[in-house]
Amino acid sequence: MGFTEPTPIQMEAIPPILEGKDVMGLAQTGTGKTAAFVLPILNRLVQSSRKSSVRALIISPTRELAEQTHLAIGSMGKKTKLKSASIYGGMSMQPQIKALKVADIVAACPGRLLDHIERGNVRLSDVEVLVLDEADQMFEMGFLPVIKKIIKHLPKARQNLLFSATMPDDIKALANDILHNPVTVQAGQTGPAPTVSHTFYPIEHSSKTALLKNILENTETGPVIVFTRTKHRSKTVAQQLEKSGFGATALHGDLTQGKRQKALEGFRRGTHKILVATDVAARGIDVRGISHVINYDIPDTALAYTHRIGRTGRAWETGDAFTFVTGEDKFIERAITKLLDNKPRYCVVKGFDKAPAVSEVKSDKKPQKTRQNNSRQSWRDKPAKGSVRTKFPRSSGNRERLFID
Repeated sequence: MGFTEPTPIQMEAIPPILEGKDVMGLAQTGTGKTAAFVLPILNRLVQSSRKSSVRALIISPTRELAEQTHLAIGSMGKKTKLKSASIYGGMSMQPQIKALKVADIVAACPGRLLDHIERGNVRLSDVEVLVLDEADQMFEMGFLPVIKKIIKHLPKARQNLLFSATMPDDIKALANDILHNPVTVQAGQTGPAPTVSHTFYPIEHSSKTALLKNILENTETGPVIVFTRTKHRSKTVAQQLEKSGFGATALHGDLTQGKRQKALEGFRRGTHKILVATDVAARGIDVRGISHVINYDIPDTALAYTHRIGRTGRAWETGDAFTFVTGEDKFIERAITKLLDNKPRYCVVKGFDKAPAVSEVKSDKKPQKTRQNNSRQSWRDKPAKGSVRTKFPRSSGNRERLFID
C-alpha cells in the first residue's frame, strides 16, 4: 500500500493496543489514526479461529468516515480473509443484513447500527474490540445516548479504543466511563497541522462568489474543497462555479447516499477538481493532494475549523487554508486566531473592498516571495505540477504518499 514506516501516532498506539490495553489516542487529522487501530485489530483477529458473529466494532460519526474505514480494512486486511461491513443510514437494510451475517469487523454509524440491533439483525455479544472514532464529533452530533444503548449489548470483557483529533472536557468524561485504566497517547498538538498556512480574506458577503472565482482563476491548485455553512449554498456555489467553467460538484446532507458517493468518487478520481461541501465533508474525507481548503463561510466553532482544515496538509504534506471573513464573523474569527500558533495572514484582493493589491499581506512575519504567473494560465487549462506561486499565498509538497485516515 506504500507504507514504509509508522507515523508517530501509530508508533505510540499500536504497541499498547497489541498488549490488549485500552487506549485513548489523540492526533491531528491526516496522521494515520485509522491504521493505528485497524492494523492491531486485524493482527488480533487473524490469530484466532473465526466466530459466527462480529468480533470488532468501529463506531464513526458520519457515513463517509464509516465507508472509508471499511475500505481501509479491506485494503489492509486483503490477505487475511477477514470480512468487514459498513453500516449507515440512507441505504437499503437488506444488503447490510446480509453483510452483517458474515462480518468479522463492522464500521458503523450509531443510529443505523442501533436499528439493526433492535431488529435482531446483528449480535454483538462476541465483540472483542470497540473503537470510538472521532469521538468529539459524536458528542457534537448528539450520539452519546445512542452509543450508550449500543454499549449495553457488548460484553463487559472487551478492549476499548477511543480516537480523536481534539479532546474537549465532554470526551474526557466519556473516556472515563468507557475506558479502563487507559494508556493515553498523543502525537503532536490537537489542533490544525503545522504544515498548513492560514490566510483570512476580509470581504462583503455579496462579493464572496466573485472572490472565490478570482482566487481559483489566479491560483494553481490541486483538488480544492470549498466549505459552505448551508446545504442550499453548497448547491448554489457549485452550480455557479460549473457555469463559469470550473469542474465543481456539491456534497451535502440532502443528497441521497448514492449521489453523495458519486460526488466523492468524482472528486477522488479528478473528474471534479472542486468539491463544494457542508461540514458533512469536514471529517472522513481522505483524498490525496488536496492543496486548498477554502472556507466560503467561516465555520461556527474553532473546533470545526480544525477539522475542515484537516482535509489538507495531511501526512506532513503542505496545504493552504483560505477563509472569507465578513463583518459578522468577528467573534469566531478571534476564536480561530487564538487557536492558531501563528497568526493568520490577512489578504485583501485588489478590486474587492477598494483595498491594495493582494501581494500586500499583513502579517507578523516577513512576506514570502511569490512568483507571478505571467502567462495567466489557470489550473483549468493545465494541471498543476508541483508548487507554483501565483498571486495568492500557496504552499506545496509531495502529494504521492498514501495515507489512511
